[in-house]
Amino acid sequence: MAGSIRRHWKRWLIAGVAVVAVLGIGGPYVYINYIADEPPAALSLDSSPPGSEASPDGSSGSGEQARDGVEGSWRVSSGSQAGYRVDEVLFGQNVTAVGRTEEVTGDLEIEGTRATSGTITVDLASVASDSDERDAQFRGRIMNTEQFPEATFELTEPADFGSAPDVGEQVTAEATGELTIHGETNPVTFELTAQRTADGFRTNGSIPLTFADYGVDAPNFGGITVEDEGTVEFLLAFTPA
Repeated sequence: MAGSIRRHWKRWLIAGVAVVAVLGIGGPYVYINYIADEPPAALSLDSSPPGSEASPDGSSGSGEQARDGVEGSWRVSSGSQAGYRVDEVLFGQNVTAVGRTEEVTGDLEIEGTRATSGTITVDLASVASDSDERDAQFRGRIMNTEQFPEATFELTEPADFGSAPDVGEQVTAEATGELTIHGETNPVTFELTAQRTADGFRTNGSIPLTFADYGVDAPNFGGITVEDEGTVEFLLAFTPA
């Protein structure tokens, strides 16, 4: 009798371990592939401003009159977004994490067809993803936004677009500057695309980065492993300053 009970107990124990293993592996797979939403598409000039529909010419619908040219001083306005995109391994399943904020400020000076100076500032404490737990980690142990609340980009060399685009037209240039995150500053160079709108223009691009270059350890916690590289992506709307 005792031997029979022990055999039954072992079978139940093995079955219990198997169920836990299936749930541990299959649960995240089912959630990621069948329940969780797809990550947002990368920001682009085709993206609509937050909370509104973009006009065919890409305007934000603010009603301001366009300048005759693009020379002069410009400021970041509503409809701007910036954030991160990074790959994660969640309990053995590959996912893409995306966090964004509309709390972006900045200015830009244009002479002829060249952007000659400019600074963009992003409020990191307001960056949000689809996970409250991820956001808490981002603001705490990862970016420590209490000590380093902002990320900034400063243009250090003129970006020459070659021509002043017509409304709706897109032009590209190479942008070079300094990116500061987590109190660390590094030089960066990336492709920048601009589109003229009815009341200003929009710019779009992404900046690859390695966390270690900014004094940030690639996060690894609670069954989640984050790759040691990611991108900063942005879509900025500019109106006359």
